[in-house]
Amino acid sequence: MKTIKVKAPATIANLVCGFDVLGLCTEVPFDIMEVRLRDDREVIIKSADGYPLPTDPALNTAGAPLLEMIKKLDKDIGFDVIIQKNIKPGSGIGSSAASAAGAVVAANFLLNQPFTKDELVRLAMFGEKVASGVKHADNVAPCIYGGITLVRSIFPLDIIPITAPPLYVSIVHPQIEVRTADARQILRKEVLLKNAVKQWGNIAGLVAGLMKEDYGLISRSLEDVIIEPVRSVLIPGFVDVKKKCLQVGALGGGISGSGPSIFMLSADESTATLVAQEMEDVYQQLGIPAHIYKSNINCQGVTLFDETNDNHAVL
Repeated sequence: MKTIKVKAPATIANLVCGFDVLGLCTEVPFDIMEVRLRDDREVIIKSADGYPLPTDPALNTAGAPLLEMIKKLDKDIGFDVIIQKNIKPGSGIGSSAASAAGAVVAANFLLNQPFTKDELVRLAMFGEKVASGVKHADNVAPCIYGGITLVRSIFPLDIIPITAPPLYVSIVHPQIEVRTADARQILRKEVLLKNAVKQWGNIAGLVAGLMKEDYGLISRSLEDVIIEPVRSVLIPGFVDVKKKCLQVGALGGGISGSGPSIFMLSADESTATLVAQEMEDVYQQLGIPAHIYKSNINCQGVTLFDETNDNHAVL
């Protein structure tokens, strides 16, 4: 094959208490990426829908990982990448990760899969560095592995897929922008020991709750005492959204990535629908346009895309 088209899905990083270590892959929204092999060492980036993308591959979140891939292979190959960017940068739902993961998974497939999933995550992290200045994996790991992932370590990379009970995700993306780099700059450099201990307990409780399929433990553990109090001030309506979603039965939730998107987890689809309605109502009252998504957990990550019937298959 010389050309492949893939769906690169959105992801939710942190999962409230797991800053930079926990992530979840969703079914919607998703970017559509077409990747073509070249017989030189060039990476050419194009927009499929006119959305302004950086054309210098070193400054593009899809291009930078591909440049690293070419270095590792040391062959006369390159890639044309055409991106339909449905996950807008600054949304907090893994825009840069979708581009980075989609590019490397597609390229790996075209090359008969010489790279493992861990190696693809390492490559995709170069795209995250372009976006935020930091090589983090909490978005690219679930985008490549699917499902929920724990990044136990970056150096050396150690990714653990986490099993989970049925969960439904409601997301609101208010149409304001919070840049990841800016959201990182406002974080405190030091935290109180008592807050760190509470956060560690919540992370451990959340992972245990997911693996034990204990909705009560999941709900109790969805608490962030370090990051959310600082970042939530950047998101109008955050307090009302969280309060009202919990009142209609959400297990819990918080800021998706660095924001401004907010996510909530529910144990059943009917509750997730009520949660999505509450999210929409809050932003209608504020007069802020917002996109609403409701999704299952995507257990596959980046998949082949068939535009004739929107089928997908695991790569």
